[in-house]
Amino acid sequence: MSKYNYLKISNSIKIRYLHHKTHSNQYIVFLHGFMSDLNGEKPKVFGRFCKKNNIGFLAIEYSGHGKSTGKFIKGNITKWTNQVKQVIKKVIKKKQFILIGSSMGSWLSVNQFNYFPKQIKGFLGIGSAPEFLERVMWKKFTKKMRKETIKNGIYQLKHGGFEYPITYQLIKDGRRNLVLNKIIKANIAVTLFHGSKDEAIPPIYSRKLLKIFKNANKKIFVIKNGDHSLFAKKYQKKILSQLKLMCD
Repeated sequence: MSKYNYLKISNSIKIRYLHHKTHSNQYIVFLHGFMSDLNGEKPKVFGRFCKKNNIGFLAIEYSGHGKSTGKFIKGNITKWTNQVKQVIKKVIKKKQFILIGSSMGSWLSVNQFNYFPKQIKGFLGIGSAPEFLERVMWKKFTKKMRKETIKNGIYQLKHGGFEYPITYQLIKDGRRNLVLNKIIKANIAVTLFHGSKDEAIPPIYSRKLLKIFKNANKKIFVIKNGDHSLFAKKYQKKILSQLKLMCD
């Protein structure tokens, strides 16, 4: 039975996570994207997949996201990476797991190889966004926007009908979490999906990410006319079929 729990990280931070426990020694860990949460379609679909296949499931909500406590503006890649690490250690312990990263979740997934190199048996990325804070977001900022961000420590970025509070500490922390210059030698399955018409992160970033896995069984699928979310029902079947191959 799946249920929500909270892990107390500090006096002010409690991380919400969704956990489906089985007697299997295998888990799937889902990491959502930037300013997303566990209320979307992906956790539900992957959770059902795990129940059907008798696999443990864990989905984690970072501080400042969804119903986890903490202010979003105080979060960054380092903190969110550490929160993911702590929840995995508590819930999964020494069992093996496959990471599924959506957008920024792929960046946080790659960081987990620093802590669980022998437990991670696969990685599936959807619209992967490694280093997007500097390479995509900050790069698109005008001189005026950058100046305001540096001066005030924050910029209210309006995009797609939403407002994103982008802090300068978040940008700077992203620079301390570079992953595209890494070499990961894990002999695992790595499968990446990216929409050809991704409006947020160009497909080239999935291609760059794939290159850091030197010994992996690697696949990349650039889905024609696919968007950033890449989770309409017509795409789910393809993603789940590849996930099943990774689990077998």
